[in-house]
Amino acid sequence: MQVYRVGGAVRDALLGLPIKDVDYVVIGATVEQMLARGYQPVGRDFPVFLHPQTHEQYALARTEKKIARGYHGFQFYTAPDLTLEDDLYRRDLTINAIAQDENGSLIDPYGGVSDIKQRVLRHVSPAFAEDPVRILRVARFAARYAPLGFRIAPQTMRLMRDMVQGGETGALVAERIWNETERALVENKPQVFFSVLRECGALATIFPEINALFGVPQTAKWHPEIDTGVHTLMVLQQAARLTTDGALNHKQKLMVRFAALVHDLGKGITPSSQWPKHIQHESRGVPLVKNLCRRLKTPAYLEKSARVFTEQHLLYHRALELKPATLVKLIQKLNAFRDPWRMEFFILAGEADSRGRKGFEQQTPPQSDYLRQVFAAVQQVDPQSIIQQGYQGQEISRQLFTHRCQAIVEIKKQR
Repeated sequence: MQVYRVGGAVRDALLGLPIKDVDYVVIGATVEQMLARGYQPVGRDFPVFLHPQTHEQYALARTEKKIARGYHGFQFYTAPDLTLEDDLYRRDLTINAIAQDENGSLIDPYGGVSDIKQRVLRHVSPAFAEDPVRILRVARFAARYAPLGFRIAPQTMRLMRDMVQGGETGALVAERIWNETERALVENKPQVFFSVLRECGALATIFPEINALFGVPQTAKWHPEIDTGVHTLMVLQQAARLTTDGALNHKQKLMVRFAALVHDLGKGITPSSQWPKHIQHESRGVPLVKNLCRRLKTPAYLEKSARVFTEQHLLYHRALELKPATLVKLIQKLNAFRDPWRMEFFILAGEADSRGRKGFEQQTPPQSDYLRQVFAAVQQVDPQSIIQQGYQGQEISRQLFTHRCQAIVEIKKQR
């Protein structure tokens, strides 16, 4: 029985990056031998075990055979006579097909170390084409390692295009699509994920609502980049820049970035006779966001926040001219009095939309600070003080609304 460290732990160590998860492959062992040593079985489709002390994952060497379309259309074979090279051959990219023995020596039969040095994402074998999820994985790795200068090998991109043209992406299930998309959205350059999907043709089949934005013009005065699809990816890029703060958790980052991605979907269905204007694209976009989220089975909180921002995002840009009553109603619509983070979410997504335009990337819009001042002022209005004045029933709500509007009036006087 031989044990090797494999996959991301080896790859990221060679790149000098933090190691998150460590996985091992076991050569020359049976399921019975693993169980006898106290390993806990967790694999559903093939033998994977947890170490009895460290709880790290140990998988028996395996090969796979394509027997049907889709992610689950594989038959797995595992036996003690399989070699390490057999196991590594089934992996997606060469940079993920490097193993390390207990002495620290690297086993690299498919050139992964060289590809790491040359910053290339390259498929290991023709078997890559058997699993459509690998298109999404390559796009996600491209988003993750774009800051390091990685690029997709031309032959791998050709293979991905062939897979799309062959209809392989039609077999992808919603859970797998969303799993890869969610992970890509929180990478440093999430826009690269969607650029890669568009380059290989998969964006049209997986995210048709986003693909429809490319080639749709906008008014040059407000959008020097013209193309709505280009604008969308610029907004997503800015959203990523604005949410790198370690104080934000995974869910908060995801809310801002996903809203940035889908906020302009309504422009994709504007009749061409109305271009470059997009009248009421906010309201037209809401059903598209809803349909996309339901199709991909995104979390409910993400759908709700994205729909609200899609419907209300123009109010961010008009914030300085809005009446106090409109601002209070916006805050209520965001449910920010109950959950203050939702106000910051709206501000960050709105600022990303403002910066996601050619020539505006480095400009901080004044609306952000203004909206934070407004929100801080209305939060100071104490409902208890109104109740203590003797107001009851619906009059409490009316007085609370009036006092909040007056607080915004005072903010406007100071500007």
